[in-house]
Amino acid sequence: MSRDAGRVPQDEPLAYFLTWTTYGSWLLGDERGWVAKPGEFLPPDAHLEQASRSLMTEARLILDSTQRELVENTIADHCHHRGWHLHAVACRTNHVHVVVTAPGRNPEDVMDQFKAWCTRRLKEPLESSEPRTVRANWWTQRGSKRWLNDHESLAIAMEYVLEFQDRPGSQA
Repeated sequence: MSRDAGRVPQDEPLAYFLTWTTYGSWLLGDERGWVAKPGEFLPPDAHLEQASRSLMTEARLILDSTQRELVENTIADHCHHRGWHLHAVACRTNHVHVVVTAPGRNPEDVMDQFKAWCTRRLKEPLESSEPRTVRANWWTQRGSKRWLNDHESLAIAMEYVLEFQDRPGSQA
């Protein structure tokens, strides 16, 4: 791997709005529709969803309140360690939203680091008497990586992450 792996071009965004789901919580073909590639939203496809489900090697993951708090704290700690500015984070039962400024890093690298560190922490026992959580898959392979290029976009993303998620009708 080259020294510049994970770096972004000179034109950097103000921040990234990152979103990823827990394993098995949003399959290809899902009734909500799905994204094949950025900008290409596809309608539900029951056959594709069933094929995706048949490839799962573990049960769908739903995070409990303790795990959600651990994910949020891990992301905040990682941002502090890296010198990144965390604008907003919200871990829900089946997805995570992060708004972060990570100078000199590309969004894929930032998301991969968050997923890796959260996985490490989630596998650790909370108490010395508890067993480690044995699970191979915690997150989806990819996620949404939006560039926020102005202060208005940043403010909207932060409001969505910090406030919209708890409004009636939104997904926990």
